Parts: sequence; C-alpha cells; structure tokens
Amino acid sequence: MSEQVLNKETISAVTQDSEIDLEAAFRESHIQDILDKLDQELVGLKSVKNKIKEMAALLLVDRIRKSLGLTAGAPSLHMTFLGNPGMGKTTVAMRMAEILYRLEYIRKENVMLVTRDDLVGQGIGQTGPKTREVLNNAMGGVLLVDEAYTLYRPDHPGDFGLEAIEILMQVMENQRDDLVVILAGYKTQMEHFFHSNPGMNSRIGIHIEFNDYSVDNLLIIAQSIVTTQNYCFSPDAEQAFREYLIRRKTMPHFANARSVRNAIDRARLRQANRLLNSGKKLNKQDLITIEAVDILASRVFREGVPDCETES
Repeated sequence: MSEQVLNKETISAVTQDSEIDLEAAFRESHIQDILDKLDQELVGLKSVKNKIKEMAALLLVDRIRKSLGLTAGAPSLHMTFLGNPGMGKTTVAMRMAEILYRLEYIRKENVMLVTRDDLVGQGIGQTGPKTREVLNNAMGGVLLVDEAYTLYRPDHPGDFGLEAIEILMQVMENQRDDLVVILAGYKTQMEHFFHSNPGMNSRIGIHIEFNDYSVDNLLIIAQSIVTTQNYCFSPDAEQAFREYLIRRKTMPHFANARSVRNAIDRARLRQANRLLNSGKKLNKQDLITIEAVDILASRVFREGVPDCETES
C-alpha cells in the first residue's frame, strides 16, 4: 500500500495542534490523477464525476479526522449506480476502487463484476454456497452487481434470488469495513427493487444517477471509437450518423455508448462489403473512410427499427 495517502508516519505526526494541509494531502494521494483519467475515459457525465470528487474529498477528510481521534463513524460506502446500459458504470466503479484503495478503505484495488447468474443457483441448496463464494472472492475490494434488480422476482414464488439478497445484506452490514458493494441497474427497476427490499435500501448510503448521453456526446464517443480503430467519417457520414443517433435514441433497447460501438461495427461491415463489390482499385483513404451510404443502409432508416433486437 505504498501509494496510499496517509502512511503511519504521517498519521503519527498529526497532533491536536497540527496545521493540516488538505491540499497537500490531496496531492500526495494522487486522487486527481484518477479523476483526470476518469474525465479522459468518459465523455460528459458531469454530475457523476462531481459526485465521485465529492466522495473522494469526504473520504480524505474522514481519514485525516481519524488520525486526530475525531471519529464520526465510518461513512457508508455501499452504492447504487442508476442508469441505462452503456453509460460507463463499470469504468466509474474501477476508478472508485482506485480511490478507496489509495485512501485505505479497501485492501485490494479489485472490482468483481457479477450478475444474478453468478449468485443464484438453479436448485435447492445451491444459492447459498454460490453467493458466499462470490462474496469471499470479492472480500477486501469492490463487488459490482449488474442488473441487481433481477435478484428479486416477485412473479416467481420460491425464487432463490431472495436467499442471495439475504446473504448479501448480511455481509454488507457485518463486513462493511472489508467489502464495498455497488448495485447497478435501470433506475425504475432499481427503485422497485429497493421498495420491495427496504433492508437493502437502508444499507446503501450513496446513490449515483447516470443520465443518458446527449446526441452531441454520443457523436464525440463515435468519433473517438472510429479514430481508435483507424477509421474516419466522411463529412456526409458524420451528418448521417448524427441523424442515426437522433432516431435510434427514441427506439427500444438503446444502450448509449454500447449502441454506438455496435452501430460502428455494422457500418464497418457495410463499408467492407461496398469496397469488395466496387470493382475498382482502392487507396488507403478508401479503406479508412466510412461513407454516408454505410450508415444510411441501417434498418433505423429503412424500416424505423433497430438493426438488432437488443443491445443491453
């Protein structure tokens, strides 16, 4: 833990009369590097990034308060990430884990991503061991439960998901100093989940909402993806892709950045097929340029439906 912010020498040097330089402690923690990395990785999401920065400040101050014997009880670190797919929730969880590790709130920088299938068994007696194994493996770090609302299925009497929820709640309460749990999922479904499981809701101290990307931000994401893949949009293709995004956002199963990546992959397929059937010699620019026709061939334009049934 050599990178963590307050080592034993620093703590022992702090006394009741010491002047505390929070800015220096913040610099020494290198938390700003993590926040900068998050800003580079994800477009927009200003409210999410502000929330993460506020949490980092709270945790830093709490750590220094503890060094002075000013205990106020450990802040609740369990969280919910509310929002649609493709919003970078896993990336945010990874950066949050880095911050927690730097400030000594967790022992490992790991984020374990799981879903219902990883926790719930198919038969009697399977769910308990399965859930406990996941929790044991995640201990000391961060456990990210994606689509957490699927653990509760009120329309399926006797569903084993309730057993997983009970075990998870016990660990979140009794071992909260050694495991941070993040429950992620659609906002409406997660609200229903918490309403039906008030014990779980009481264990969550931080709720972060991921609002859908704007068309402008989605276009920035698209430009970044094609550039990384050594492609580019022609001017007409860029305009066509903007129109694609405007239409696609209103259709079912839209998954933000994930849908953008999928759309670009399909455009690359159409571009390759177009080039193969062009019957002409090609140059490098031909190979890297996605044209408007490669976008406009989408079913979004032709039929007013998504190219695939689901992208969640």
